[in-house]
Amino acid sequence: MQKVRLEISGIAYSQTQSGSYVLTLSEAAGNRKLPIVIGGFEAQAIAVELEKMIPNRPLTHDLIKSFCVSYDVVIKEVLIYKFVEGVFYSKLICEKDGAISEIDSRTSDAIAVGVRFNSPIFTLSNIIDEASITNDQEDAFESDEIFEEDVTEEDEKEVSSLLSHSIQDLEKQLQAALENENYELASKLRDEINKRS
Repeated sequence: MQKVRLEISGIAYSQTQSGSYVLTLSEAAGNRKLPIVIGGFEAQAIAVELEKMIPNRPLTHDLIKSFCVSYDVVIKEVLIYKFVEGVFYSKLICEKDGAISEIDSRTSDAIAVGVRFNSPIFTLSNIIDEASITNDQEDAFESDEIFEEDVTEEDEKEVSSLLSHSIQDLEKQLQAALENENYELASKLRDEINKRS
C-alpha cells in the first residue's frame, strides 16, 4: 500500500464528544482530510508545540523528546497504519545508529511527539480512502456544528476584554498563563499579541 503524506490543518473543540477535540489532518497533495477525535491533554500538547509556547515545566511529550535526544534516538516519521471501528492506530518510526524501530502509540501521542521533532506524518492509501472527508463534506459537517468551536458568552467577554489591554499587559498575562499552565488562555493571548504586531 502507498503512503500518503498528511499535514496538521486544525484543532477544534468537538461538539459530539464532550471534553474532546478534533484534530484535522489534510492530505498534502490532495483535498481529503482525516478528522481524528483526541483528548484535551493531547490537543493542548500539540497546540503548545505548534504555537511554539514554552511551558513553565516540560509536558510529558517534551520529556519524551528530551529522553530521545539524550539517547540519540530520532523520530523519523509518524505512521497511521490501521483504522478499525473508528479508531486510528499509529506508530513512531525511530532511528538510532542507523537501526530503524517501530513503537506502537496512540495517534494523538504519536503526533504530539512527532511535531516536536518536525517529523512528517503519513497514513496508508486504504485508510485515507476509507476514513477521509473532502472539503465539501467538511463544509457540511461544519454547518451541522460538529467541528465548530463552542463560543460561549464568557468567551466573547474574554476576547472583548483583551482588546482593552496594551501589548505589555497582554505579554504579562501571557507569562502568567504559561506559569499557571493555562495553555488555552495563553493561546488566545498570543493570538491577540500577534494580531497587533
